[in-house]
Amino acid sequence: MAANPSRLAWLDVLRGIAAPAVALHHSAWTFVPAVWGEVDRRVDVGTWGVFVFFLVSGYIIPASLERRGDLRAFWTGRAFRLLPLLLAALALALLLAYAGVFETSPGLDRRPPPLVALANLTMLQELIGVPSVINVMWTLSYEMAFYLMTAGLFAVRQAHRSAPIAVVLAVAAVPLGLLMPGATINGGAGPAAVLMAVAVILVIVVTVTANGRLRTAAAVTGGLLGLALVILGSRIGAGQGLVIAAVMFAGTAVWRAEQGTLRPLWAVTALLAVLVCGVLVADEPAWAAAVLLAAGFFALAFRLRYRSFPRWLAHLGVISFSLYLLHPLLLRVVPNLPAFFLVLLVLGHVAYRLVEVPGQRLGRRLNAYLRRPRKNRVKSGLWPCGRRVRGGPAALIPVRRRGRFMSEDQDLHRRQGHEANVEGSSKMTAEQLREALARVGKGEDTQSAKAEAESDQ
Repeated sequence: MAANPSRLAWLDVLRGIAAPAVALHHSAWTFVPAVWGEVDRRVDVGTWGVFVFFLVSGYIIPASLERRGDLRAFWTGRAFRLLPLLLAALALALLLAYAGVFETSPGLDRRPPPLVALANLTMLQELIGVPSVINVMWTLSYEMAFYLMTAGLFAVRQAHRSAPIAVVLAVAAVPLGLLMPGATINGGAGPAAVLMAVAVILVIVVTVTANGRLRTAAAVTGGLLGLALVILGSRIGAGQGLVIAAVMFAGTAVWRAEQGTLRPLWAVTALLAVLVCGVLVADEPAWAAAVLLAAGFFALAFRLRYRSFPRWLAHLGVISFSLYLLHPLLLRVVPNLPAFFLVLLVLGHVAYRLVEVPGQRLGRRLNAYLRRPRKNRVKSGLWPCGRRVRGGPAALIPVRRRGRFMSEDQDLHRRQGHEANVEGSSKMTAEQLREALARVGKGEDTQSAKAEAESDQ
């Protein structure tokens, strides 16, 4: 046992237990089906592990977004966190399938390859009716929908309403579960699935590249798309799909209560509402038991979050994404259950070191580069904005010595604007810049803060 250097180590412990639980569920059905059938009849261990992951994502993803305070940095970080390992896992899965030691999801070969690639690489395949190359990837579709909804709420400064959102989604799940027991979107048709996937890609690209109102509009559109996909595309029905989304927002409510921005009573109310509705929409007792046990286990870990945990258990959480995504590839490669877990731990550690860590490092470097202020390149005879003026470089002297023509207070605000990366701050009035800097200090995206300040003034 060792003291945890991070107060979030308990989340690694949760993931470090949930990922092997999901792996145990699939491997036990492969190697000891008779024994595991008795266990699974009572509690769906795989679903339990998945719901623990959903609660952890709900707790940490909004915290990560609001810590960055920038949608561009958020989507860049998510892309480099997930896509490198996803690409490696998909390539390995196709290679093993070609060698005859891995079975892709049924019906995958009957879909157009471009549609399969588009759906799986965007991680939306579960919600647009396209089979996953690796069966456990279905959870990534709900994670992606949650990212879209969280980004949309952040863009309009409504992210703090996670508790009522969780309650509304959970309550709506009960009638919609009866009215829509299956998916409405059919990936076999093709056009609807392609349209939804391309639309999500476009809103993310615009959110990352645009500024101001256009970025906000794209983020909101993405949030609505994420909600629509959960309602219309859930293979398990709109009821259970909405419960999954509500579980993640309940995890967010727990985080807000811990931060002091939400009353603990509201977080508890949201979690209880989600659990009650989750039991009501469950199509089998094992699913309902898994949801309840996942919430109880999360609450217990939260209660013990300041305790010390074994380093090896926290490390399992660090490599949990590799364990989760790669374990189905080993089911027909290794001979028995002990060998399965031994090979899985080695493979997970190697994949984390060689694929995940370099990808995350590259994402951090890219975000650091994007946060740098753009330096004006002054050409001979041109202003920094690119317009030609009389006098050539000599005409730039007033720009270089602007302190002579500005008050000390104005110059201070200009320098603060450049340090905060507020583009075009030199063209804003002192009142507009002061308002923009105040919004940035509250965690708002710099360009959104600039646009709002200019519109307010």
